[in-house]
Amino acid sequence: MFQEILLTALLGIVVGLIDILPMIKMKLDKFSISSAFVFYFVLPFVIINIDLYGIAWWLKGGIIGLALALPTIIMVMKEDKKSAIPMVIMSVILGTVISAVHYFIM
Repeated sequence: MFQEILLTALLGIVVGLIDILPMIKMKLDKFSISSAFVFYFVLPFVIINIDLYGIAWWLKGGIIGLALALPTIIMVMKEDKKSAIPMVIMSVILGTVISAVHYFIM
């Protein structure tokens, strides 16, 4: 049990870093970077522990990642419309990566 929690947290850290590295390079504000990291740190715990009506593992992560990111994406669109598409793409891709790592490794 503890090992599974530790691996899930490690996965969240790795995925969070993947998402925020471009944000750091673009010199975005620390609140946006912190928000994105926390989102992707928590996301593996949600994806791994939800049974989404028998949907295939490779679809589950992308669907949940996008669904949970939508409120943030909508808020960001108010100030910066061009950021919405990369945010949608990253939430689907990283959600799918989380599902794949869970399916194949954990």
